Amino acid sequence: MRKYNFENKEIIVTTTFSTPLGEMFAAASKKGIIIFTYFVPFHIEAKIEVLKNSLNADVIPGNCEIFELLKIQLEEYFNKQRTTFEIPLQLIGTSFQVKCWKELLKIPYGKTLSYKEQAKNIENEKAYRAVANANSQNMIDILVPCHRVISNNGTLGGYSGGIEKKEFLLKLEQND
Repeated sequence: MRKYNFENKEIIVTTTFSTPLGEMFAAASKKGIIIFTYFVPFHIEAKIEVLKNSLNADVIPGNCEIFELLKIQLEEYFNKQRTTFEIPLQLIGTSFQVKCWKELLKIPYGKTLSYKEQAKNIENEKAYRAVANANSQNMIDILVPCHRVISNNGTLGGYSGGIEKKEFLLKLEQND
């Protein structure tokens, strides 16, 4: 059996969730959710490698209190009973990416913003392509709502989970 040196190694716990959008993969550190993404094994493996290296971490499957909280809040969200998530997050990326993702957290439920508006909000108006790229690297889907960002011309633009999932989420968040 493997022994863990808790003094030097971060432990990341992982699990999967069933959602109306299919299986999703979650990973959490003791600071919060660090990955919540659509279950695509190749992409998940790449993200886990980044985390292992940047956090000096071991990754193990399991359950933890934050996953129980996430499960409850996701169920409420998909049942239109929750408009904000109250779950600790650990955003891992470059300082520019983290700045972009923090801006995503400010977009209200049911609203959209263009990449250009997001770039303007982070005081870098000409960087809308870089903002779009940073959003595509977001590892915490739905909770860090990159699905709320659309192209300047009003089209949906891209989404790492696929455009049909972005459409589903935006429709879910519309007032009936």
